Amino acid sequence: MRHYLAGLSCMGLVTAILCGFPEAQAAKIPLQGASGFDDLVRVQFDPQLRQTRVAGRVASHLCFSLALQQEWRSTTGGMETRLKSVLSDAELEVGLRPAHELRGLPQADLASRDAALLQQDYESLLGRPAQSVSLVSLSPETTRWSATWVDAHLPSGPLTVEAFIVPLSDDWVLELSFSNVPVKEEYDSLVRSLLAGLKVHHGPGCGSQMAF
Repeated sequence: MRHYLAGLSCMGLVTAILCGFPEAQAAKIPLQGASGFDDLVRVQFDPQLRQTRVAGRVASHLCFSLALQQEWRSTTGGMETRLKSVLSDAELEVGLRPAHELRGLPQADLASRDAALLQQDYESLLGRPAQSVSLVSLSPETTRWSATWVDAHLPSGPLTVEAFIVPLSDDWVLELSFSNVPVKEEYDSLVRSLLAGLKVHHGPGCGSQMAF
């Protein structure tokens, strides 16, 4: 069983479990020790194209950009940048994790190590291992991680979490996850739009990607 909500904060997930949601929820734990980069992320809506462009600078020679259909607005706060759709309750969380937090994990690459750490966070929070885990390479740049808990002791019922992991360099990993998207078709459309418009820029000229 797969569900299409992601991006609750850790406290939101705990509250959801304690309150006993009638349906399974997907959620995302905020990045522990992530570097705040709110002031280095720009969001701009193009009314002619009906498209929102997002650009972020991670370092002087490292940037990323993505595009979303329709209008989204930044509701930045804390350790990550959060975007909210103007037309619905859908949200996109854009989080950055320093690669040094992943040292010591046995997995062969950054994406796999990041996924392993995410899974450890959830299993520690929920107090039990996931029954099903999926790690799929969607492109040379992007990996999708998801995990499902099917446990009668969870008051929320089956719980699925999902995140899209993008190693930006040897030093940084980008994590992307949607929330408040209960309809499968809408979720799939948002994911397609996100991945189609996602780009990583290297070199001294990457700052030009910030100029819309």
